Amino acid sequence: MPLTVTLLSLCQALLVSGNILLIAVSPLIGASLAPTANWATAPVASQWLGLMCATIPASLIMGRLGRKRGFVLGNLIGLVGTAVAIAALRQQSFGLFLLATWLIGIGIGFGQLYRFAAIEAAPTALRDKAIGLVMGGGVLAAFFGPWLARFSRELSETPFLGSFVGLGVLYALALGILLCTRLPVAFVEVVQGEKKPLSAILRQPIFLLAVSSAAVGYGVMNVAMTATPLAMAGAGHDFNHVAMTIQWHVVAMFLPSFFTGHLTARFGAPRMIGAGCLLLAASAVAAQFDAGFAGFNVALILLGVGWNFTFLPATGLLTQSYQPADKARTQAANEFLVFGTVALTALLAGPLVNTLGWAMLNALLIPVSLLPIVLLLWQRRSGAPLMS
Repeated sequence: MPLTVTLLSLCQALLVSGNILLIAVSPLIGASLAPTANWATAPVASQWLGLMCATIPASLIMGRLGRKRGFVLGNLIGLVGTAVAIAALRQQSFGLFLLATWLIGIGIGFGQLYRFAAIEAAPTALRDKAIGLVMGGGVLAAFFGPWLARFSRELSETPFLGSFVGLGVLYALALGILLCTRLPVAFVEVVQGEKKPLSAILRQPIFLLAVSSAAVGYGVMNVAMTATPLAMAGAGHDFNHVAMTIQWHVVAMFLPSFFTGHLTARFGAPRMIGAGCLLLAASAVAAQFDAGFAGFNVALILLGVGWNFTFLPATGLLTQSYQPADKARTQAANEFLVFGTVALTALLAGPLVNTLGWAMLNALLIPVSLLPIVLLLWQRRSGAPLMS
């Protein structure tokens, strides 16, 4: 595997480490600063909203300036966001903290494109394995992120202020790695051929399957994961239990990445997506029976593997839906639709878990988890080829 892919994997690991830290602390900070409990997950939603706002500009900026400059810009914006978060915690300002998480989300939005950069850096035959290696960088993050959350929580007299100092260090390390990584100046240099209308690309069955699978996989995973710290706190679990549950959830999200590419090549993306949807539904079923520490862990582990089996094959499918001339616009549309869904689920997580409770929230996720299977069956019944 090229060195560039390995370095991108390290950047992905640092990005995910920061995301895990945010998952563990942002709902709790929101609960302490927000005017009502229903706004506790608003900082998480603001983060995903920032990510959604970045999706189209990030792809287009990288299309013009190149991956490297785009990733550097994203990390710099993330660093600004951490500085604003520190100021918000010192002032105990909920509004300023929402601004901080929005800026951090923009930086994360640029980082979400690491997986596409890995595809471009790897030979065609190793494409799925490259995706897996970069996403597999999250395994390191699964242990480092929760440790950092626990370690940094009480570094300052102001609760969680040290967490954002640690987040800034992660972004600074990623920035250093990127400056040492050789990436194409701009991937528009290899663009050939006439551009297709974006509407024609979006109507392709393969694009619809890719974006719906990624949106459902990420959306279901995100609403349950975002609600977890609040649900566990409500069930009497302490912060260490929350951090450990998130840790094993993230292991389940990223550890399969080392063999998901091989399984996708053997069984095909549609079958892998179907398996992922069933695992998401199984997670929601498991959440009905046990609100203890073990019950949360079982549900979150199934949730993580389900996300992996839907999101990674969907990423590979997306790359088959466009020609080089349409790359930036198609990737931007996919990221906007997927992470727009994720932002909405993060905003809904707080009110839903506070109003309905953990078990009922998960019960609602069961039919949603199966939507890509319904779409796939409909496409097969209609006889529509994946590629138009």
